[in-house]
Amino acid sequence: MNEIEEIKSRLNIVDVVQSYLKLEKAGINYRACCPFHSEKTPSFFVSPARQMWHCFGGCNEGGDIFKFVMKIENIEFIDALRILANRAGVELKSRQGDAWQKNKSERQILLNLCEIGTRFFEAYLKKSAKGKEANEYLLKRGLTQETIEAWRIGYAPEAWSHLSDFLVSRGYKREDIVKSGLAISKDQNKFFDRFRSRIIFPIRGFNGETIGFTGRIFGNTDENEAKYLNTPNTLLYDKSQALFGIDKAKLEIRKSDFCILVEGNVDCIMSHQAGLKNCIAVSGTALTPQHLRIIKRYSPNLVLAFDMDEAGNKATKKGVALAQKMEFNTKIIPLTDEKDPADIILHEGESKWRKMIETAKPVNEFYFELALKNKDVNLLEDKKKIIAELLPIFKKIGNAVEQSYWLNKLAIMVRVEEQDLRKEMEKIKDEEDNFEVMNISPKFKEEVPKTKQDLLEEQIVLFILLDRDNISMLSSEIVNNFTGLSKDILLKIIENPKISNDELLAQLKDSPETVNLLNYLILKSEVEGEIDDLKIELEKCVRERHNLINKNSRRDLALKIKECEASGDLETLQKLLEQFNSLTKNNKKDNENQTQKNIKDLELISSEGEGLVEETAEEVSEKEGQATGENKEANQEVVEAQGQDESQEINNQEI
Repeated sequence: MNEIEEIKSRLNIVDVVQSYLKLEKAGINYRACCPFHSEKTPSFFVSPARQMWHCFGGCNEGGDIFKFVMKIENIEFIDALRILANRAGVELKSRQGDAWQKNKSERQILLNLCEIGTRFFEAYLKKSAKGKEANEYLLKRGLTQETIEAWRIGYAPEAWSHLSDFLVSRGYKREDIVKSGLAISKDQNKFFDRFRSRIIFPIRGFNGETIGFTGRIFGNTDENEAKYLNTPNTLLYDKSQALFGIDKAKLEIRKSDFCILVEGNVDCIMSHQAGLKNCIAVSGTALTPQHLRIIKRYSPNLVLAFDMDEAGNKATKKGVALAQKMEFNTKIIPLTDEKDPADIILHEGESKWRKMIETAKPVNEFYFELALKNKDVNLLEDKKKIIAELLPIFKKIGNAVEQSYWLNKLAIMVRVEEQDLRKEMEKIKDEEDNFEVMNISPKFKEEVPKTKQDLLEEQIVLFILLDRDNISMLSSEIVNNFTGLSKDILLKIIENPKISNDELLAQLKDSPETVNLLNYLILKSEVEGEIDDLKIELEKCVRERHNLINKNSRRDLALKIKECEASGDLETLQKLLEQFNSLTKNNKKDNENQTQKNIKDLELISSEGEGLVEETAEEVSEKEGQATGENKEANQEVVEAQGQDESQEINNQEI
């Protein structure tokens, strides 16, 4: 057993996926909204029996645990292998000079640098004089020593290049240290630490690996220095996607089914210390669509706790607009009196913070109270300001009942007629958002799209998997004309119609692509369940495939005929015309046979109730007239088909 197989044998795909998404049971499988495209109805399924996942919605992606981790983390296979090996407790070979060592990714080098940097900062917090002062400051802010160590908070010394020199002494290249964000390079001779005289908060990814840092200024420094400094965008760290505390909070967010979002690192840490561990922070940057996409993997319910000063108010409104567009159930904790969550927990207690979360206001209630703040509803100018602030918000409410509720409440508050508010609201032009909800799915090499014939053949296999008895409708001669991987599956079932799915997989194990297709179709059959009139649908699918092949053949012949006409090759032209006429006649015959079958079906339907229900002569005559009319209509279609080439194909079935 190689390393990949051993990892797969030790890990359950459900556990792996559940560490990133909130899954719900769906029969023998699990489902969720797909993390790789936007959707309202869950189409992402995970099969514990097949140890695979697949999205049956917009992106149609699927694979095993490695493919999932690669996509969700946006990493290479070698990094996904390392992450899953650590999780499974499998030791990977990494001997010096080995191919593994030579091919070690740049990402791994940067991860190593960030980890060593974290240990360096931790050591300076514990052992240096200035670091001990920083530790005392953190304790006064309300953090316990246990919390400081759990979050691996550290201290960056004031010296220009202590960390950089240390990393170089450990064998790391200066350009890699710069790429990690730990150092800055100016000109060829200037190389110094990015973080100096700062309390350091490591920023971690989903799996707890350090990907970047936030540094808070501490001590006697230049007044022009920024209070907070973050790692710049690197291969590991992207401020538009990184969420402080996500590694510790993701399971709690799923468990509690809501996420508390704060602005500062200390706010987040103090909330965790207070027992509210479903809290994360944007760490000093604006809330982005990518942040929200990540949060929504775990819960669609969001509680925002942002500052309510002028800048904070704008940031809150923008964040709310983003969350509403992405269909979050959003509530807001209005923070006033220049107190952030950390101050509230420290000075007013954990219970106060918990109560503020429990009583967080729904979005429209928050906006309503905000518009009334510091205004006198008896003054005309203030009335106009209140109305101007709220009507654009109320106009965006999709639910008519909810919209009427808020308009009525506003009308009562400012003492104007509701119909006048509606007239003013109608004048407001719909504002287009100046942001786009981005898809953060990593870019993989695009697979060759399947042809319609491939899809039809896969659908036929699916119908056979749902009811093996229907294999009698397909002969070996028909199946041997199939293209692609479906042929191998169907031939095995023809050999043994009673073969189980597991036996089928075992017999096809020498073809990994065929096994992957079969696993996908088995999962799809479990997801779709029973299909009404399965035999009829299978017949339609087989017939459509036949007509599609016929049409494609006639199209190819038509192109060759044109080429022969242009070149004057009369001998070849005559042969091609004969082939084309033969295909056209066969197509006509197929249409006639289908017409006769439709008539027989109608006759069968009309006779089903004989002896059970007494029909009048008029009813019988009416049925005969309907059958005659449909017969004429079908015959007319055959006549029309004789003069057509491309329009003879039956309407395409949706696959």
